[in-house]
Amino acid sequence: MAIGEFTGATKLPTQIDLGLSTPLYWLYEMGHAALNPSRAMADASRMFLKNPINPVSHTTIGKSMAAACELFERTTRRYGKPDWGITHTTVGGMKVPVHINTVWKRPFCNLLHFERAFDHPPRRPQPRLLVVAPVSGHYATLLRGTVEAMLPTHDVYVTDWVDAKMVPLAEGRFGLSDYVDYLISIFHRMGGDCHVMAVCQPAVPVLMAVARMEQEEDPYVPKSMILMGGPIDTRETPTAVNALAKDRGIDWFRRNVVTQVPWPHPGALREVYPGFLQLNGFMSMNLDRHLQAHWDLFRHLVRGDGDSAEKHREFYDEYLAVMDLTAEFYLETVENVFITHALPKGEIMHHSQRVDPSAVRRVALMTVEGEKDDISGIGQTKAAHALCPRIPEDKRAHWEQPGVGHYGVFNGSRFRSEIAPRISDFILSQELPAGAARASVPPRPLPEPQADVPAETDVFGFPANVMPLYPRSAST
Repeated sequence: MAIGEFTGATKLPTQIDLGLSTPLYWLYEMGHAALNPSRAMADASRMFLKNPINPVSHTTIGKSMAAACELFERTTRRYGKPDWGITHTTVGGMKVPVHINTVWKRPFCNLLHFERAFDHPPRRPQPRLLVVAPVSGHYATLLRGTVEAMLPTHDVYVTDWVDAKMVPLAEGRFGLSDYVDYLISIFHRMGGDCHVMAVCQPAVPVLMAVARMEQEEDPYVPKSMILMGGPIDTRETPTAVNALAKDRGIDWFRRNVVTQVPWPHPGALREVYPGFLQLNGFMSMNLDRHLQAHWDLFRHLVRGDGDSAEKHREFYDEYLAVMDLTAEFYLETVENVFITHALPKGEIMHHSQRVDPSAVRRVALMTVEGEKDDISGIGQTKAAHALCPRIPEDKRAHWEQPGVGHYGVFNGSRFRSEIAPRISDFILSQELPAGAARASVPPRPLPEPQADVPAETDVFGFPANVMPLYPRSAST
């Protein structure tokens, strides 16, 4: 199956020594299955103990037992992908319905369009904004607040990455170069009429994709790219995450965190970095805080503080929902971004072609960092400006947000009130007058739709199959 604009036939995942990690996923699934009867009993007991016609439900011991049953059920539950929960937005003071449609599909990603159903088109320009969600364990719904903040002023699209354990092995590999292929394919689908926002990890593949397109004089590059809290150059202000990767080395990650998806998942035997191991890492970083949060939930349930309990449920329903990453993507990212620093050194490769960020000249660049970011340190994202010296000064911007950590760079009150308006202003400043040429390069038309190719998954009117517009190398 051909994917992206550069890919030919897919390849099987590279072989990895799974001697230490193979049993982990199978044991995890066995343990989860073994707890199913206990979890069902706990949930039934909770409902019995909370039923208002049960006299015990009005006693402290009854409330305590019900709270304990809920805690047990929640801590042993498998959390699925959360819903977006975005049904409307406000544009120009008017409430507008929002419909979420899938407009582009590949085995590892769906492109979602948050279509606003206007009765009357707004007078203010509504630029297309592609939000590239990270492939870092959590689902794209983690960016719900980001999308909600940008919807009033932008036509928003989001990359919705697929859990690797749900992708059959026959669909082939998904590595860092394949990620870049996906992005270039999406840019082609949007015909260059878009701005791209990369949140955290995708800052690297977004910059790679734009650089490769610039190297090929591709007319469909986005108008601007906004890189937010991304690890462009992790040599700048190294964090604990950077130190861990450097100290352990790629072989340690290959031996200890990569395993195979067990049956009966669709992606059985695919080599992955499983979500439950990622969650273990997330939780262990602030274990005391999570333990306290669950103890607080118990007390809220006993006291009948429903609002506080519901806030806890909403947060952890999102936080505990994790997805598997393909082993090749995870290992290539760790090695290239955190260990060898291949991008800032000019050594990173897209398939067999070296990526040259200095080729970027037509795409405006804005970088955003958080003063207290402990994941991507100060200067790591700003380094993109030094790597792209040909971008004119009037097409550059950088903002360091005081008082926010990594999450606050793309979500929360500071993002809504201080960061999002700056991003909107930057995007509007890069919008060209209607009919103006974006570059001296003559546009190359995309392939015409074929009569026998269904186009229902493509809102842009182009065929669903993607044909290579330029080769990867002389040998391909």
